[in-house]
Amino acid sequence: MDLQKIKKQALPHALAIIVFIALTVIFYYPLILGDKTLDQHDVNQGVASGIELSNFRAETGEEGLWTNSMFGGMPAYLINVRWSGSTILTTIEKVISFGFPSSARETFLSMLCFYVLLVVFGVRPSLAIAGAIAYGFSTFFIISIQAGHIWKVRAIAYAPLVIAGVHLLYRSKYIVGTALTALALALEINSNHLQISYYLFLILVLYGIVSLVVAIKNKTVLPFIYSNLFVLAAVVIAVGANFGKIWSTYEYGKYSIRGKSELTANGETSNGLDRDRVFSWSSGKLESFTFLVPNFYGGVSGGYSDTGSELEKVLQQNNAPPDQIQQYTRGLLSYWGTQPFVAGPVYAGAIICFLFVIGILCADTKYRVWLITATVLGIALSWGKNFPSLNYLFYDVVPLYSKFRAVSMTVFISILTMTLLGFIGLEQLLKDQTKEKVKKLLIAFGITAGLVLLIAIIAYVPRIDFEMQDFIKIAVNASRKSIIRMDAFRSIFFITATFAAIFFFVKQKLNAGAFASLFSLLIILDILGVNYRYLNSDSYVTQRKNTFFQETPADQVILNDKSHFRVLNFADPFNEARTSVFHNSIGGYHGAKLARYEEFVTHQLSGEIQEIMTTGRITQSNTRLLSMLNAKYFLVGNTAESVVQNPNAMGNAWFVQSIKEVNTPDEELASLSDLAVRREAVMDVSKFTKPAFQYDSSSSITLKSYAPNKLVYESSSAANGYAVFSEIYYPEGWKAFIADKEVTIDRVNYILRGLPIPAGTHQIEFRFEPEVYFVGNKVMWGFNIALLLLSGFAIGVVFRSLKAE
Repeated sequence: MDLQKIKKQALPHALAIIVFIALTVIFYYPLILGDKTLDQHDVNQGVASGIELSNFRAETGEEGLWTNSMFGGMPAYLINVRWSGSTILTTIEKVISFGFPSSARETFLSMLCFYVLLVVFGVRPSLAIAGAIAYGFSTFFIISIQAGHIWKVRAIAYAPLVIAGVHLLYRSKYIVGTALTALALALEINSNHLQISYYLFLILVLYGIVSLVVAIKNKTVLPFIYSNLFVLAAVVIAVGANFGKIWSTYEYGKYSIRGKSELTANGETSNGLDRDRVFSWSSGKLESFTFLVPNFYGGVSGGYSDTGSELEKVLQQNNAPPDQIQQYTRGLLSYWGTQPFVAGPVYAGAIICFLFVIGILCADTKYRVWLITATVLGIALSWGKNFPSLNYLFYDVVPLYSKFRAVSMTVFISILTMTLLGFIGLEQLLKDQTKEKVKKLLIAFGITAGLVLLIAIIAYVPRIDFEMQDFIKIAVNASRKSIIRMDAFRSIFFITATFAAIFFFVKQKLNAGAFASLFSLLIILDILGVNYRYLNSDSYVTQRKNTFFQETPADQVILNDKSHFRVLNFADPFNEARTSVFHNSIGGYHGAKLARYEEFVTHQLSGEIQEIMTTGRITQSNTRLLSMLNAKYFLVGNTAESVVQNPNAMGNAWFVQSIKEVNTPDEELASLSDLAVRREAVMDVSKFTKPAFQYDSSSSITLKSYAPNKLVYESSSAANGYAVFSEIYYPEGWKAFIADKEVTIDRVNYILRGLPIPAGTHQIEFRFEPEVYFVGNKVMWGFNIALLLLSGFAIGVVFRSLKAE
């Protein structure tokens, strides 16, 4: 075994890892080397959502699996659950990410995995390093990190590794390909962002179709089928390694807003998110030019901070005060596209766009067909409602597509495929020994630079369709054109510099080392130069200055009450999770709420909240449903005086005098409009059986102990009665016991739990013991061990092959 040869082969890959580590440390130095953290909105919200579960885990060592801190109560599978069965996977992730903290970890993994993808596709390591940097630091990924979309970016990071594994299998590298595909896909699924995994699946489907056509043409269908059998085996292992997560997500999905509604008020039931929600974030068609010119649509919403614009000058000439000038410039010279707001542009990189054209001209036909098709599809799908002929067809026909919102996220497909095709094409160009390669290089340069020059000349901006004085409109238009032109000339510079570097290398005026260094440097300056506009030193805060998790005087007032109740924060209650840090909240922040709770809020509870906000008064009539949810305190600010107590809160459970019978979910929901919730309950008798009972006016039921996954009550009644519990009904996993005997839980009042209670004094327990967790963990352990053994075997095969060579 030639150790010197192995060292020589390993050296470029070791160098790549060193470069990735260095860039990660440099870009995230306040996070890695300092005492700061990124101020990420969605991370704060996510931590807040799961803080009850984190505290419970720290105190007991158990998993709560259910949280009452959001939306009255919901399963915690998609919030904060640790699966012991995935311990091996999480350990592997820590090892390959060198222990980088979250955010830095995702960027490093993106570079590492894309580097592997390029090497597997035959790109030389020196070029693959540059490609990995371009992918890992793609502006779309960085602004996603800045916003706190960590799981999304982690799924994006592993996607190239999955494609690399499948490509190895299509090249008949069965053992290594199966192991890499299984491991990469297991890590991808473990990232817990099904939307990105779904888009990855679309990329692979297109690759499979193109490969099948090639196999038919070359009469190699049997090897193609054989390779796909190994792909299937890898998928089984990866799914098994995440079985509990997948099972719980599937089970919960049926009852969430991503599932099928039981309401039929509009004559039909929906199966997934409604169309408006799916397409609410749809890119404009021309907005795709931000791939090439970052500020083509103005950058980040509300983020313009430059000085000297035409608009600023005109406002100063008209004696506008400084605060008004700032308001106008930030509002009118920031993002002016069709989406509600954006955290930054989708900038693939001017250099990457140039290389993409080289790929179109130089790459093998099968790669061109696959990657161009995927690129166009990703861009077209990102247009959403702005390209309804395609996107509404996908929504109506393609399985599971309606489960996902923010279709603008499909640009991930295009960023991956453009970068891959660009570097495959560049590798082919450099290998080309004919005179055609210079011609192709010149054509690619002419197309790309010419397009950017055209953008600079035209500097198109949409017509301003809101009311303002004409001289301001003219100034806004001129300022926007200036913003576009400035970035367009920037892109021309990087395209020209890259063209020159490649040209002189092809003409042997640059050696390989100088070319690789210059090429990587240009990509770093291009991509990171834009990234620093959106993630920079101002994005970090010290832990002690992050006020999101600090108690306010209002919180302190409420925390003095040690009983069990809920809180309604009137400040955007159903789109904030800060309340959940300290209290059980009526509202919350989550992309997959329980469907019944969402319907209850939309059709009933929102009316009460609106009336309270309008009248400023609290009465029994306008707090019926809030009181049913045991909303004991209302928050209208952060001061102690802003805490308002609801004197009508009904407590944790109560006996009712009667049950109103209905026959459909629509009737059950509608009946809450006038239901006397203190005296009666409503039950859908098409699904539950109304029991016989009597009402004892002296009966009582009290909560004796509370944990997220276990509630213990004590009841006392002279007659068989019926109790309503102010706890959210969920049909899977919750079990009820009266005197240690399991009883069936009813659903009443559309969202709550109900139980017939026998006469006498009894202890009542609700326990959350879902099979998806306890059985799922066991299955996951078995497949994780199998995955580890397969990976070890594959590594052994690689070393044996090196020894044989």
